[in-house]
Amino acid sequence: MNSGDTAWVLISAALVFIMTPAVALFYGGMVRSKNVLSTIMQSMFILGMISVEFILLGYTMAFGSDVNGLIGDLSKMGLANVGLNILDGGTIPELAFVAFQCMFAALTPALITGAFAERMKFKGFALLMLLWAIFIYNPMAHWVWGGGFLAQLGALDFAGGLVIHILSGVSGLTICILLGKRRGYGKSAIIPHNIPMTVLGAAGLFIGWYGFNAGSALGANELAANAFLVTHAAAAAGLLGWVLIEWLRSGKPTILGAVSGAVAGLVAITPAAGYVTVLPSVAIGLIGGGICYTAVAIVKEKFGYDDSLDAFGIHGIGGMWGAIATGLWATTAVNPDGANGLFYGETNLFIAQIISIGVAIIFAVVGSTILYKVVNAAVALRAEENEEILGLDITEHGERGYNAGLFAGAPSFISETEAGEIRLFPSISGSQD
Repeated sequence: MNSGDTAWVLISAALVFIMTPAVALFYGGMVRSKNVLSTIMQSMFILGMISVEFILLGYTMAFGSDVNGLIGDLSKMGLANVGLNILDGGTIPELAFVAFQCMFAALTPALITGAFAERMKFKGFALLMLLWAIFIYNPMAHWVWGGGFLAQLGALDFAGGLVIHILSGVSGLTICILLGKRRGYGKSAIIPHNIPMTVLGAAGLFIGWYGFNAGSALGANELAANAFLVTHAAAAAGLLGWVLIEWLRSGKPTILGAVSGAVAGLVAITPAAGYVTVLPSVAIGLIGGGICYTAVAIVKEKFGYDDSLDAFGIHGIGGMWGAIATGLWATTAVNPDGANGLFYGETNLFIAQIISIGVAIIFAVVGSTILYKVVNAAVALRAEENEEILGLDITEHGERGYNAGLFAGAPSFISETEAGEIRLFPSISGSQD
């Protein structure tokens, strides 16, 4: 065991932990005020639920001994046979690796929630995300990171472009289409209620991403240093790429665009962080910011799907671009355990990346559709019209995000009509309960 490596991985696990509450704030600021708590609650509940699931079942499914390239066996169920062993081929306790991977598993379904925000019942949501983690995330993590068939094919995914971002983004798109659009979508403005909250969440994501990518080196070493710097470079370039296009197209650069571009750059560099040098990372981020802006501002509008907070436009599209970029710019000069990409004279990696992207997309669409149908047959997933009007904070959780301001002390419910008008509903008791 190397104490420095162990310390870095544990610190990185803590940084990745921060990312799920950061997603809660990032998404929470972008919804309407009547749904802020329900949106935050989804991420926080996932953090608890999936952490327990990963310890009991997820770790062994993802990282247990390979079974025909498809899944890990159950030899490590409930962390049996893990103890204080040193990770095979590594310099850290396996428990440190479990902690690090647990944070990844908890974050991934939280990213999906941005696609269907403001319109899903909590009971159905909880069941759907639990089943998604078990039957979609865990197998995909094994295929890529646990020695499964995509790893055997030669696919590279340093920190989650395939496993986390494509899988969550495409699953989110699938679910939001099946669930249907929010009431009033496309007819009246649905705008973020607290952009400073979103910026704060983006800052938390930015900080956590250093652990996300550099921690995936599983040691305090040269590879971690490279991953750290290319992560920052790509995020900075992504911010510039998004804002510049937005500025040219609309005439106004926005802070929401700036933080969205930074996240797009972070997503794009994630699969490549341990395989590319610094200058390519700038190109990866810059292009990532531009294509994600296009997906959000142009493609979504053209096709009319209601990806509420652009989970697909940023994570799905950004993850696809990052996986492709890995096949272009990866070099063994950075990581001898990797491979050379197309720009370094090899074609095998690029082909493996394209195949892996296709597998991730198909698995996400088919798997999410099946799980949606099963859960919706057992527990209604879509909120009722009156519940959506009043907001999920009140109807699902009996809470309000804000009790001060214009309507402080008013003995009524506050809602919006389809046209966006404020409407007051006097309560029977005359209180705010």
